[in-house]
Amino acid sequence: MSISPNIPTAASSLALLRQLEWRVRHAVENILSGEYRSALRGRGMEFDQVVKYEFGDDVRDIDWNVTARLGEPYRKKFVEEREVTVLILFSDTPSLQFGSTGVSKREALLELAGLVMMLGAINRDRVGYVHVTPTGYSFREPVRGRGAIMHAASTLIGIPAPSLASGGATGKSPAEGGPPLEIPWRLVARAAPKHSVLIWMGDFGPGPIPEGWPVFQRRYQAMGFRVDDPWEREFPDDGTIAAFDPTSGRLVTLEGSTAERAAHAQWQMERDSIWQRLFPDPNSRLVVGTSEARLDALVKFFHARMKGRN
Repeated sequence: MSISPNIPTAASSLALLRQLEWRVRHAVENILSGEYRSALRGRGMEFDQVVKYEFGDDVRDIDWNVTARLGEPYRKKFVEEREVTVLILFSDTPSLQFGSTGVSKREALLELAGLVMMLGAINRDRVGYVHVTPTGYSFREPVRGRGAIMHAASTLIGIPAPSLASGGATGKSPAEGGPPLEIPWRLVARAAPKHSVLIWMGDFGPGPIPEGWPVFQRRYQAMGFRVDDPWEREFPDDGTIAAFDPTSGRLVTLEGSTAERAAHAQWQMERDSIWQRLFPDPNSRLVVGTSEARLDALVKFFHARMKGRN
């Protein structure tokens, strides 16, 4: 079990991003090809106008209403929506700082965020983020271009983790009745145009559905990315163990009792329930383990999403 104490420097963030960029370029050229854009194509082709049908045009594009009215074949002309806007909403809660394998959930989730941003840069998309902690938020509007996106990604990865058990003036964590994570939903609504890709990354513990969330699901292509620790998936079976709880800032002892296992199973059930309610479409949610390869998981996600849309 570990709590990562290292705060990324600007140099280390850029070094990590250059490694991620190389891996993403390799994946785009050899694995993903055009599937990333197909998976995030939004409305795909946007209607432009009605034009006369000519020999060789796709008969599936014929507008039968106009054809019947004018007495000769007309078809719908479309223009491709080439630019995609990707907005990452990163919910940076203290619980993300837990890790039983030497890698914290936060480190793995930030790597996932970096991969998505590099993927957007390579595909000439606009990419931005909203980073939220229990004590505030920061916003980087969507930008285009490798250099601008690289700088934005470096800034996100380099943001210090929120203090453990951060609770503002109360000194309490959210789990203890301290201030909850307040996401600036109005800002999110204004940050990207309609039909943009909204990727919400966080821990997604049990709790209520945010008010107005159905509106965001209709406005955006909403996806959820979550990182799980092995202890969350299966209660540790190593006898009595001590672990640091970042939500309370205390060392706790787990004895593996029946009550502890029952509480863990209940928490797991409630967590998965809220997760599925937030993102009903299985192809809109990605869960990655801290010991899993993040890029491989991302490639599989886009493969599945593309197949689900065809």
